[in-house]
Amino acid sequence: MKSINEACLKGKKVLVRVDYNVPLNDKLEVTDVTRIVRTIDTVKKITSEGGIAILMSHLGRPKGVASDKFSLKNIVAKASEVLGTQVIFLGDVLDAETEKRVAALKEGDVALLENLRFHNEEEAGGEGFAQQIARLGDLYVNDAFGTAHRAHASTATITKFFPGKCYAGYLLYEEAHNLDLVLNNAGHPFTAIIGGSKISTKLNIITYLLDRVDSLIIAGGMSYTFLYAMGVKIGNSLLEEDMVPMAKAIIKKAHLKGVDIFFPIDNICADKYDNNANQYVTTHNDIPDGWEGMDIGPRTIRKFAAIIKDSKTILWNGPVGVYEFPNFERGTQSIALCVAVATLSGAFSLIGGGDSIAAINNYHLANHVSYISTGGGAMLEYLEGKELPGIKALNEDK
Repeated sequence: MKSINEACLKGKKVLVRVDYNVPLNDKLEVTDVTRIVRTIDTVKKITSEGGIAILMSHLGRPKGVASDKFSLKNIVAKASEVLGTQVIFLGDVLDAETEKRVAALKEGDVALLENLRFHNEEEAGGEGFAQQIARLGDLYVNDAFGTAHRAHASTATITKFFPGKCYAGYLLYEEAHNLDLVLNNAGHPFTAIIGGSKISTKLNIITYLLDRVDSLIIAGGMSYTFLYAMGVKIGNSLLEEDMVPMAKAIIKKAHLKGVDIFFPIDNICADKYDNNANQYVTTHNDIPDGWEGMDIGPRTIRKFAAIIKDSKTILWNGPVGVYEFPNFERGTQSIALCVAVATLSGAFSLIGGGDSIAAINNYHLANHVSYISTGGGAMLEYLEGKELPGIKALNEDK
């Protein structure tokens, strides 16, 4: 991909696809500015060199219908605060008034278009809609890694209308660089920690990583399906019964490839899904009927800690317990601390997935890991070896 560093920005209207799909509370106030913060460098690069940054994004899933709830007007004040400059709200991309407002923009201005998903053509990747967006700018910059796995009008189709004038923003470039580092240039031993609730959502990444990692730690809700497949009693714990054959196949494949695969050896259980539930710690991993696994136990924490400590590359995606309940967060907190300590000792660590990122932030460890990916689904698909449409479109424009 061509970096924005290669672009001549002076006097240019630069259409920048960002991922400002930020969480809002009941008062429609932004509750997490991470995605806005991560675009600061790209926006400042454009404005400091005399360009005009015209930001475009989606927010939520309005399904082609305009509404106040999903309007990007709701984030203008917070975006202005975070970016350190007044963000001008332009309105809908198809409105004639918007075109007039764009024409009136001056060098150094930052502006924001209305939610692109107010039009069904955005998700459909429509060429006509992409051309309508393109009419507003001179250059195109994609800085929205979080949507790079979607072949939408503003992430892939639009590049057709900017031949030789498409660039990757700093965030997108950094994401691709760091994920490539993990996939293709990882130091060894390489350990992947995969958590979360379901095998079905992580199947492809687990399968792909088996060709690359030395150690694979599987924990969280999905681990109980693996334990069940190995004949361990899991009580009332989460079980994807239809995935049991696949769990057995993954274990077999790991052994054939010489990958050390690890599961919890003890669990903290509860008699109901509640923070204040009665607790029981297994000693031989079998979970009694009427109890469900909620977190990894102390012996598992020590075992996983030793594996992480000896790793040179660490990928972590997904919590290892119901960390949102304070009484069942110790496992996830311990993993976060272990990853941070290994990083301080020289390992390269990449954290991805909303829950893992939230955990790292909750424990104030974001500055003690190597890289935090904002991608979510895009990160998973990239790590599965898939070519993302948004990145493919930039690679083709050379």
